[in-house]
Amino acid sequence: MSISRRTSLTVRTVGVASAAAALALGVAGTASACSITEFTPTISCDQQSGKGVIKVNDRDVSGTKVTISVLSGGTSVGSQSGVVGNGSHGVDVSFPVTWTQGASYTVHVAKDNDQVVGDKTVTVPNEACNAPTTAAPPTSSAPAPTTTAPAPTTTAPAPATSSAAAVADTSSPSASGSTSLAETGGGSDTGMIAGIAAAFVVVGGGSVFMLRRRTSAARH
Repeated sequence: MSISRRTSLTVRTVGVASAAAALALGVAGTASACSITEFTPTISCDQQSGKGVIKVNDRDVSGTKVTISVLSGGTSVGSQSGVVGNGSHGVDVSFPVTWTQGASYTVHVAKDNDQVVGDKTVTVPNEACNAPTTAAPPTSSAPAPTTTAPAPTTTAPAPATSSAAAVADTSSPSASGSTSLAETGGGSDTGMIAGIAAAFVVVGGGSVFMLRRRTSAARH
C-alpha cells in the first residue's frame, strides 16, 4: 500500500508539472503568434492632392516581418515588405489610392515566407475629396487714372501797335500843329511876322524918301 501511495503521488506530481509546462508553452505560443487582428487599416482624404490615403497600423509584438499589400478588384495598388509591428503605438504604413466614393480596398497581410496572416477591407466614404483650387486675382475694369496734365496755353495777345500809334498822334498837339503849318503856310505866328515885315518896309521907304529930299535941297 505504501508503494502504491508513493507511486500515485509521484505520478500526480509529474502530471501537474507537465500540465503547467504545456500551459506555459501555449501562452508563449499565443503571445508570439502574428494575427490579422493586430492590423488596423483606415482611409482618409489628402486635401492637397485630392487623393485617398490608406494607413495600416501594425501592433504585432511577435517581431514577425510581414508584407502588407493593398488591392483593388484583385489588382495590387501598393505593397511594402519587411514591416515589423510595435505593440505600444504600432507602426503605420501608408498607401496613396484613388478616391472613389463607395469603392472598397483589400488590405492583405502575409509573412515573408508567404504564409497568409489574413485580409481586411476598407471602404471609401461617400463624400467628396477635392484638391483646393487657386482662384485667379480679380481684374479691375476701372480705367487707369491719367497723370498727364493739360499743357498751359502760352499765347499772349498781340500788342496793339496801331492803337498806340493813334494815341501818340492824337496826344501830340505840337506835332499836329507843325504839320499843319508846313502844309498850309499859315497860323498865328505867320500873321505877326508878316506885320512886322511890312512895318520895316514902310519905315525903310520913309527913310529913303527923306534922304532923297535932303539931297535935293542941298543941291539947290
